[in-house]
Amino acid sequence: MYCSIIPPYLLRRLAAQREPRLYEAAQAARKTLLHVKSFQASRALPSPAAPPGMREVKPGPPERTIYDAKSLERLPGSLVRKEGTPPTGDPATDEAYDGLGHTHRFYADAFGRNSIDGSGLPLDATVHYGQRYDNAFWDGRQMVFGDGDGQVFDRFTKSLSVIGHELAHGVTQYSAGLVYRNQAGALNESLSDVFGALVEQYAKQQSTAEASWLIGEGLFTDQVQGAALRSIKAPGTAYDDDVLGKDPQPDSMDGYVRMSADNGGVHINSGIPNRAFCLVATALGGNAWDAPARIWYETLTGGTLAPNATFGAFARATAASAKELFGAESGEHDAVRSAWETVKVKL
Repeated sequence: MYCSIIPPYLLRRLAAQREPRLYEAAQAARKTLLHVKSFQASRALPSPAAPPGMREVKPGPPERTIYDAKSLERLPGSLVRKEGTPPTGDPATDEAYDGLGHTHRFYADAFGRNSIDGSGLPLDATVHYGQRYDNAFWDGRQMVFGDGDGQVFDRFTKSLSVIGHELAHGVTQYSAGLVYRNQAGALNESLSDVFGALVEQYAKQQSTAEASWLIGEGLFTDQVQGAALRSIKAPGTAYDDDVLGKDPQPDSMDGYVRMSADNGGVHINSGIPNRAFCLVATALGGNAWDAPARIWYETLTGGTLAPNATFGAFARATAASAKELFGAESGEHDAVRSAWETVKVKL
């Protein structure tokens, strides 16, 4: 299972640039895009999920290992930091180490989950992957981070929401095995955005009102007119740049995009379920990692989602989870139903 943070349409847009000032960035995007395409076939396949109702082991401490690819595209690379050792002084190495720790802690504290697979999976990451590599990805076994091209994208370890997003693909892989295509793929991406944002909010102890709800904040250099890759709160508003174009995410089914590229629009249409989650969190207030996260997590891990689940199926499952957890007459159940109605997904 290969899932990356940068949508192919952004890479294509950058790769098509012919301005001399963007020569290196365009070259980097073309090379990264070729790498993404090489994994497309495997990405469309369903991921092996853990058996429904799998018993999770009581959370223990994380087991982190960071490797350095030294600008090569070979994994895992040279060992540079392991669990319990002091910071190295290399920002990418130490950001990756800390990000893995924040993610492990979030799942342990919020859900009693022991690492990504629920059974204490060691968390491995490789930094400095490739030359000016414009992406970060989960390859089904470990995290991999590029350094960015320096003109459009900065190093990918800078954003905790990106680290949390990619590791959430692992949680989905071990929980529901959602197919990475069409609406199931968009749900896969949305779940990663939601839990990536929650990892960041929990680490910063930000309430729903205080949080930015941005994915990839800090990834763009100052040359880009944009705040982040995506906005969970307001899909379609994360960036508006003369080179990258405007954020294409719809915020309801009225704008749903039917396309063959991007595995059926998994990075675009994920804005719809993203907004639904934020609406639930906003309606309930407080901390999004409490009731809203519990509802989404129970839906993801409860064993009821089919690998090809649609938005409607997921919406009904979240409503059922809210009812089971908090009751049919609860504010949580009402908030979930209202959120899906707002984004025009039929329950």
